[in-house]
Amino acid sequence: MSVRIRPIAPLLLRGMFRRCESTRVGPPRIKVAVLYQALEPPVINGIRKPMKPGGYRDSGADIAYVLKSNSIDVITPVSSPDPYNDEDWCWPDTEDGIVSAVEHGATHLWANTILFAAHPLQTSAELDKYAPNVNIIGQPPALVEQLDDKEYVNDMLREDGSYPMPKGWTFESPEDPELDRLPYPVVGKPIRGRGSYGVKLCATKNELLDHLRSLLAESSKAMVEEYLCGREGTVTVMPPSADVLHYWSLPLVLRYNHVDGIAPYNGVVAVTNNSSALSAQESESAPVYKSICRHCERAAERLKTTAPIRIDVRQYGQGKTPDTFAIFDVNMKPNMTGPGRPGREDQASLTAMAASSIGWDYPTLLKYMLASARSLLELRTLKL
Repeated sequence: MSVRIRPIAPLLLRGMFRRCESTRVGPPRIKVAVLYQALEPPVINGIRKPMKPGGYRDSGADIAYVLKSNSIDVITPVSSPDPYNDEDWCWPDTEDGIVSAVEHGATHLWANTILFAAHPLQTSAELDKYAPNVNIIGQPPALVEQLDDKEYVNDMLREDGSYPMPKGWTFESPEDPELDRLPYPVVGKPIRGRGSYGVKLCATKNELLDHLRSLLAESSKAMVEEYLCGREGTVTVMPPSADVLHYWSLPLVLRYNHVDGIAPYNGVVAVTNNSSALSAQESESAPVYKSICRHCERAAERLKTTAPIRIDVRQYGQGKTPDTFAIFDVNMKPNMTGPGRPGREDQASLTAMAASSIGWDYPTLLKYMLASARSLLELRTLKL
């Protein structure tokens, strides 16, 4: 079976946007099962990533429904899934749930969940016999455990020296004397965060102290970063596929209508109401946009990502290079909601909005992601 990727006008990236005719994506008959987050992430170095209410079942149902509506075989837990019921469309990411999906015929598992080194996709002996032939749309679980640590990733990129990054500090106690020397205002946030959860702009030391106390009540450490006061954007970086053999970025999406300096959680304000994607030409013709997209692509390559990631960026807004964008947050699992199911017309994610700028609708984006799947065996063995 071939999955047709809509031809793309020659727009971006060092000649990447040649017209894609078709993409081979594995066995003659693909059957997709979408996984949702049923497992709470473990405590890692004293820090637990907060679990999303619903476990991404909403976006999982969007993915499954749209694939099924576009002639892709989708394996669901019930024989006649209800478009209005998220649970009908996706499988729990427990060992039993994953094995059941495979035993029901799934050749591709869409890991729309939070992964970690002890996740069944990585460790389950029951899945060993399937590992060479079952394909995963998602990240390597063991790498996600490392790369969901925002302190680890940001420090890695800072140490490289070639990425524009804000200054950053890590605190284990609100009594640390370094708090007196910070360049307020600053942003306090969790080390293993989710969306804008726990992210707060603090104008004074007292504000930061209060916020650190709340963060440290849930975690052993918290991050503080230099506040970048310029425009915010986000860059989705796509993984290599059979058609495109290198990392490449979708056009930059600009964010606006911040609340107290921070972009609000998409569950409160739909991103379609506070974000706009640049056209592909705009994203590539302006040096400041083109430069940050190239930095984000290099970061994804450095992190060996195997599925789309979303990198949040912001202009310094002051100093010698106020227009320069800096990387401040790498999201290993971007939100993947999208329109298609009844009542979900305004649920485009930031990644889907960016894809629309190169002429891709939500089904086309999902088909490209399907074409970039890797075998479970490969993901289990991939290392930084």
